[in-house]
Amino acid sequence: MNLEINIALDFSETPGARYKTDGDFSGEDFFEKILEPKFLKIKDTKNVLFVNLDNTAGYATSFLDEAFGGLARKYGKELVLQKINFVSIEEPYLIEEIKSYMNE
Repeated sequence: MNLEINIALDFSETPGARYKTDGDFSGEDFFEKILEPKFLKIKDTKNVLFVNLDNTAGYATSFLDEAFGGLARKYGKELVLQKINFVSIEEPYLIEEIKSYMNE
């Protein structure tokens, strides 16, 4: 079964900066509490994780890099790009931005 993360509903409408020490709702916090656990549930299956980026006040580049770039650094960009589908109607350019962090 495919899984979904809706960042605005499951985490925060106001994502923060990179690290927990930077304040609330950091990329580090999102990675540890939501992104990595859901990714691990589908990692060795045929399923996909859908990540909905809409309905937030916006994203710091450091948040996106820490969360999604961090996942790619830990598990390999090829696997992560195969297993995660990003959804954004409001700001579709975010998808390519995230993929660029994953490729770095």
